[in-house]
Amino acid sequence: MCPASVSATKAATFCPTQRETHTMPPILRLLQAGVAPVAGATQQTELAARESLAGHRKGIKSFLPFVGPAVIASVGYMDPGNFATNIQAGSATGYMLLWVVVLASLIAMLFQAMSAKLGIVTGRNLPELCGDEFSKPVVFGMWIASEVAAMATDVAEFLGGALGVSLLFHVSLISGMIVTGIVTFAILTLAKAGFRPLELVIGALVATIGLSYMCELVVAPLNWHAALLGSVVPQLHGRTAVTLAIGIIGATIMPHTLYLHSGLTQNRTPARNDNERRRLLRFSNREVLIALGLAAIVNMAMVMMSASVFARSGIADIGGAYHTLDLLLGAGAATVFLISLMASGMSSSVVGTMAGQMIMQGFVHFRVPVWLRRLVTIAPSFVIALHFNVINAMVISQVVLSFVLPLPMIALVVLSSRRSVMGGFTANKVTVYTAIAMTVLIVALNLVLIGQVVG
Repeated sequence: MCPASVSATKAATFCPTQRETHTMPPILRLLQAGVAPVAGATQQTELAARESLAGHRKGIKSFLPFVGPAVIASVGYMDPGNFATNIQAGSATGYMLLWVVVLASLIAMLFQAMSAKLGIVTGRNLPELCGDEFSKPVVFGMWIASEVAAMATDVAEFLGGALGVSLLFHVSLISGMIVTGIVTFAILTLAKAGFRPLELVIGALVATIGLSYMCELVVAPLNWHAALLGSVVPQLHGRTAVTLAIGIIGATIMPHTLYLHSGLTQNRTPARNDNERRRLLRFSNREVLIALGLAAIVNMAMVMMSASVFARSGIADIGGAYHTLDLLLGAGAATVFLISLMASGMSSSVVGTMAGQMIMQGFVHFRVPVWLRRLVTIAPSFVIALHFNVINAMVISQVVLSFVLPLPMIALVVLSSRRSVMGGFTANKVTVYTAIAMTVLIVALNLVLIGQVVG
């Protein structure tokens, strides 16, 4: 379809037929669609997305061009913080907390879909909309809390990747941190070539994590009956179980990914009308379901492997997990574990930096160079590595995230309910009430944890 600004006479001259469009060079088809040309794989993906929206691609081919945002967001659901909390959960409580992983994953799917929808419908990201719609004191408070969450996130992500490098290559933790910092910065530079190269690299790292844990499940002696029971029957016995449950929720539903997802969709394939928005939302919801469904399986696999292998040995940390895997299941299982930990740490650290940039720009309209942002967020990790217990710091960081999490959740509920923001795409009552219930549940769990600490 030609742009509305083209007159009927000009349209007859310049607008090609459907057959002619298919024979156009890619760059001309992008210009015809009103899309600015970008480099390489990103250009091809944008072209394929436009063809899908126009109905020229069918089946899986119509879906693939839109795969990317939820895959990047899913990294936050498989970061080293998940490794730390899931290993402790399986070691301390066996299969009992698998239902928490399932519940957290379902909550994550709902809110990530809401975040993606916000970006697709409005063309703006969550921090930007918060800055416009809420009062200045509220915005400032949300920004400070989000920055604290970003640093807490990076503690687990950066230290986890560095720990994997340190154990696998038998170097010091500081050396591992330097290597991890260099690799993550190199991955971040891929964004200069457009969104697709970065998505492909992150996707490859996510696949590495997933395949690694599928391999672990093959060699670990699992109790499938206990695993099934733990997945569907809610249980919380003792203070440790409550703390670990909150840690799992904080590690699974990441505040920064709720902010980031809206930004990943806002300009990726801009919708030109409501019909295209509806098609984009359908593709987005499918991707969220698949990407976060796979992330849920990986998290469950972590808890199950830990319950199977570490409960008998009393191991409850990543370093001990590696040595115990080497002893009980062999060097192959231990190596695969470290490879997945490195992939997790490096990919999630990249995503954390991206989210931090978006949070700062959206809330306070301030931009800093990526390298400076990277240095600021990893600085606490070096302090912790030199003076504190790394594993305990990783678990505590996930509990901190759980306390910050209600802020973006509440913001998403409020903004998704406003017709002035969403127009005809305002969230329905079922979605709103479900989101409110999930937010209240997380706040209640946080209050329980506070009560335990005070008591």
